[in-house]
Amino acid sequence: MADKKPIPILMERLARILLNDSHAGGLKPTQWEALRYLSRANRFSRSPGAVTAYLGVTKGTVSQTLSALERKGLITKATDQADRRGVQINLTRQGAKMLQHDPAISIETATRQMTAIDRAQLSASLEGVVLRLLRDRGGRPFGACKTCRHFKKSAPKGAPHFCTLLGEPLTASDSQAICVEQENAA
Repeated sequence: MADKKPIPILMERLARILLNDSHAGGLKPTQWEALRYLSRANRFSRSPGAVTAYLGVTKGTVSQTLSALERKGLITKATDQADRRGVQINLTRQGAKMLQHDPAISIETATRQMTAIDRAQLSASLEGVVLRLLRDRGGRPFGACKTCRHFKKSAPKGAPHFCTLLGEPLTASDSQAICVEQENAA
């Protein structure tokens, strides 16, 4: 009979592979995670506080991470136009280009050898585990805007959609991005 590995052991090995590869391109693993997050986050969720909540690390770690990414020319920081006390973080072209060499791509490539059904099941199962762990720890899900209870599709005041929580119009690309305020509609 085959040696069945417990799921946490397999996940730990997978994480170790990714972390070992995540020293590529002169970046640290947390810097890669921040870049990945910023590339997926909507305009309301590209702040130091949102990065801190998503990564689940200290404010100091996020501050150092963002400063390093800014020095490397991978992000820019600007005063948030909606809240002058806040900071808006955006990827630069160089930051977006860096993500083309993301070490996480190797995991995506490896899973492409699976059937579409197996990939979908694996994705749904892992998402379920992540959501349960976040819930147990008081974390936020950071789901796509379009899956949020505050999302209104084709709203009269929208562009074409609308966020009732923030009172803001949402573009089609906003609806696909992840949001710090996301609350599952289901």
